Amino acid sequence: MSGRGRLALCAFAATLMAAGSMLPLVHPATWIMQAAFLVAVQTGVGVLARRVPLARPLTVAAQGLVALLMLTLLFAREEALLGLLPGPDAFVHFGELLAAGSEDVGRYASPAPATDGIRLMLIGGVLLIGLVVDVLAVSFRSAAPAGLPLLALYSVAAALSGGGASWLWFLLAATGYLLLLLAEGRDRLSQWGRVFGAAPRTAGRGAGGFEEGGGAAQAPVRSGRRIGALALGIALAVPAVLPSLGGGLLGGAGNGPGDGPGGGGTIDAVNPVVTLQDTLNQPQQREWLKYKTNARRTGDMYLRIMALDQFDGGSWKFSVRPVTGVPDRLPRPDGLGDQVGTSEIRTNISAAGSYRQGWLPMPYPATKLNIDGKWRFDPARRTVIGDGGQTTSGVQYSVTSLLVNPTREQLAQAPRAPASLLREYTQVPGSLPADVRTTAARVTEGATNDYERAVKLQDWFAVNGGFSYDTQVQSGGGVEGISRFLKNKEGFCVHFSFTMAAMARTLGIPARVAVGFTPGTTAAGGAMSVSNRDAHAWPELYFEGAGWTRFEPTPTRGSAPDYTREQTPSGAPSAPAQPEASTSAAAPAAPSTASSCSPRDQRLGECGAAAPQDVAPSADGGSSLGTILLWIIAVAAAVLVPLLPMLWRLRVRRRRLGSDRHVRAPGRQGKPRDASGRTPAAAGESPAGAGAGPSSDADGSLEQASARTLAAWREISDSAWDHGIPPDESQTPRKAAARIVRLGRLEGAPADAVHRVARAVEHVLYAPEPRPGTGLADDAERVRAGLSAHASRSTRLRALLLPRSSVRVVWAVSERWNTATDRWVAARDGALDRLTGQLRKLSRQRG
Repeated sequence: MSGRGRLALCAFAATLMAAGSMLPLVHPATWIMQAAFLVAVQTGVGVLARRVPLARPLTVAAQGLVALLMLTLLFAREEALLGLLPGPDAFVHFGELLAAGSEDVGRYASPAPATDGIRLMLIGGVLLIGLVVDVLAVSFRSAAPAGLPLLALYSVAAALSGGGASWLWFLLAATGYLLLLLAEGRDRLSQWGRVFGAAPRTAGRGAGGFEEGGGAAQAPVRSGRRIGALALGIALAVPAVLPSLGGGLLGGAGNGPGDGPGGGGTIDAVNPVVTLQDTLNQPQQREWLKYKTNARRTGDMYLRIMALDQFDGGSWKFSVRPVTGVPDRLPRPDGLGDQVGTSEIRTNISAAGSYRQGWLPMPYPATKLNIDGKWRFDPARRTVIGDGGQTTSGVQYSVTSLLVNPTREQLAQAPRAPASLLREYTQVPGSLPADVRTTAARVTEGATNDYERAVKLQDWFAVNGGFSYDTQVQSGGGVEGISRFLKNKEGFCVHFSFTMAAMARTLGIPARVAVGFTPGTTAAGGAMSVSNRDAHAWPELYFEGAGWTRFEPTPTRGSAPDYTREQTPSGAPSAPAQPEASTSAAAPAAPSTASSCSPRDQRLGECGAAAPQDVAPSADGGSSLGTILLWIIAVAAAVLVPLLPMLWRLRVRRRRLGSDRHVRAPGRQGKPRDASGRTPAAAGESPAGAGAGPSSDADGSLEQASARTLAAWREISDSAWDHGIPPDESQTPRKAAARIVRLGRLEGAPADAVHRVARAVEHVLYAPEPRPGTGLADDAERVRAGLSAHASRSTRLRALLLPRSSVRVVWAVSERWNTATDRWVAARDGALDRLTGQLRKLSRQRG
């Protein structure tokens, strides 16, 4: 297989290995097989086009055309001409699929269903990345920049997976990139032929140190492997040992009320005890929320903010969970069956300007949310979190939710919860004091099922256990905090909810703690007003068929649910609730506090919440295609900008030396050639050429050869400059060559190459009949290799990544700017002179 063939195969493999990071995002993953086949066909077209050979632009165009035809055949066959050729209808269909796919990306959490729109985005994106990688690595033989599209592909997968992309996918993508670099290195090394190595180690080898692919030839390959393996190991190991940087209430991905970038990721942990206690003990009561609902009664209208599901023995915290965009319709609550009665209600909520919270208060469980702004959804806890600094300050929104009405019998007969849920939500640390377990067992003695145990715990705390409610209590923290609370029997909602949830877990009942607000008090016009004094925490226990179910152990706070009392609803599904006269059917258009609010308080947002009103549905469906493309562009730019000097230098070197590689020295092969590179017969003259004047074609070829000679000399000068030898324009080519040899410590072939190019330049510049040399591009490469061999590692890296000669770009831009400025000034002065002459002429005529 040829060198380009191996490069094409490695580019194909690297693209598919990077595309593997997309597999966890969509189910089923059969799309990867279609993408692999299409990329293989696209790569094969490129291989065939280069064998013809076609020019690079034509090769890329052929690959792009075949990719478009394959996408049309796969996704828009019915709209295409003859089922294959894309017409206007096909492109319209592509646009519709991309729009639908963009909506699906925002609607579904990972893994999303493989809709046609999502499949088009995935397969089309992989095809595009594969084409870019093939063009860079194979057509332009620059495998290093080909890592940028591979990185972009992996970055998009990591972003859409909420920052939870496995390190195995990164390892796979990085391995594909290293294979591509290795293939390019082997291809470049093979072009040098046999490599001169060290003295032979065994008698079986030649004495001259030449090896046909032996140890010396393999040394650069082994070094490349070691460097690649070391870099990959560092990339995987360093993040594992570095400490995590917290982000306050929301960490990591920045998806919360902080100032992070947001856009994806996870929720971090926090203990809200101090915050809630400070809120309850504020000396001034402040209205934070106002809502109107069509629920028949508001006693169960708890506004839930967050759920704490991780218990360490001393406190309850958040576990790290993935978040997604807020879907148009929230998924059905976990564990809620069809046999349990539910009522759908609608609640319009208005937040005060002074209420700045990163979590959105909502009735539980919400099924639909209409709100403006940047918000994210946590499917596991059914909470909505502000993204990129978004808070609740002054927002108005509408929530559709369910009133879940299980009966006592349904809860008592609930089947066992799934094993995975039991394993996660019944964990208690080994450091939990023994009296917590024994007290739980004693209080629930005689209960025959988990529901009876839960009710006994609730009633023991709220009714017959001798506990009192006190927000000023300081029961302390740590693993002894619960024991201290059980002994002193005084505390506020945090102590009651934390302790009941912990005791429920010791009994094998899945439990967590919810934080939010009690229903509040009636305000003018039937609206409900919620203040800082209504902040609350309560336990949620899981029962299969009813899902996460609220209990109320705190005495004198809130209300015990109906299903924990003797009289319970029938359990039959009911119709959506209708507003009664006591609800918020007729609310005033303005907040009731407006008349008593001073202008200063209005500016500070201390006037309470405005009257709730309907909110237009939000058009934000999560991450749109435009957002994804912007992320791709941003990632590519962040990686590409630092590499611009290197890429510019590679392009200049290829332009300077590329054309000279096809020119061979006279007598090397074929018929003898003159200085213009043509055979005497082609020049229309005898081999001697005596007395014949040069033709116009010969003059043109001679000028081109002279230009190639000067370009090779400029490349040698810039290579020396990149390696720390600045050019000296005052010296002749011969003296400049001697200076480069001396300062660059060149010897042997590289030194001879410098002098050979310098003599060719002097011949072009000063000889009466210049005869430019040939093979100068190879000489320039020998010089660059010699300079690199005698330079330090830092100098070689500087010459590669930040070459000094790239300052010529700045000079060129400055020169063009000065030229344009001079032309503009000259044109302006000329116009002014003409205008002045016209005015003088008119004044003379009038005079």
